[in-house]
Amino acid sequence: MNSVQNYKLVCPQNWVDYELIDSGNSEKLERFGQYILCRPEPQAIWNKSLSQTEWDKQMHARFVMDTKIHNGEKGKWQVFKKIPDQWTISYKYEEMNLKFLLKFNTFKHIGIFPEQADNWNFIYDRVKNRNENDYQVLNLFAYTGGASLAASASGAKVLHVDSVKQVINWSGENMNLSGLKGIHWIVEDALKFVNREVRRGNKYNGIILDPPAFGRGPDGEKWILEKHLNEILSLCAKLLKNDKNSFFILNLYSLGLSALISENLVKMHFPSANPEFGEAYINDRFNKKLPLGTYIRFFN
Repeated sequence: MNSVQNYKLVCPQNWVDYELIDSGNSEKLERFGQYILCRPEPQAIWNKSLSQTEWDKQMHARFVMDTKIHNGEKGKWQVFKKIPDQWTISYKYEEMNLKFLLKFNTFKHIGIFPEQADNWNFIYDRVKNRNENDYQVLNLFAYTGGASLAASASGAKVLHVDSVKQVINWSGENMNLSGLKGIHWIVEDALKFVNREVRRGNKYNGIILDPPAFGRGPDGEKWILEKHLNEILSLCAKLLKNDKNSFFILNLYSLGLSALISENLVKMHFPSANPEFGEAYINDRFNKKLPLGTYIRFFN
């Protein structure tokens, strides 16, 4: 099968508690449960379908970027209607029922990436009913743990690695809300961790890699996607079990990085894989497709 046949656009279909209402003019209007938020979205360069008056009427809160910071991530929330500081939403797929605690903070992210739900389904479908008694999944740059929850709900033993202790604690709250247990939390720089795991000779049935464009480890380690992605993929190739039940997922959010880059890297380091790759997106109510990163994944 050639690359063109393997290239796919994926859009999650099972959300009830999340909806992209409208997008445009570098913003998106989203419903999380019963609350509607406005957040910056640099890829939404088209016009809004609804009027600004309608946006203002609907939104409970808006994230405003700090103009002194150029990455568009940090700023403050302006609240217009009564809304709690934190609330929960659910995601269901077959027998998987995940719950997420959402919170306001100084970043535009509130604890979930809804477009990743298609990967959660992918994990669940491929891990459930496995005969292995010790199916091990490694989730790197794991944030608040959507993929960790999906793997745990499907019966896997999960190692969840993130460099921020507060985010690890947040992930633990999501695990408890979802009625799950047994996820092992590791606060460490991801690249340092996989180097050590390779030296130890450890292996995993599944690996999820969700790196940011830039990041810092707990001891000040610098992560730069373009500099370190090739290295960490080479190490992940040594950690992934080479059997018929293994899987691998890589997500990239950095603007300007084509899914073809992921394909080249994965085919180099996992030469026997036949990966599916492409873009993740979400439709708004007006059928505008908002791209939200690239992905590549395979299942042996």
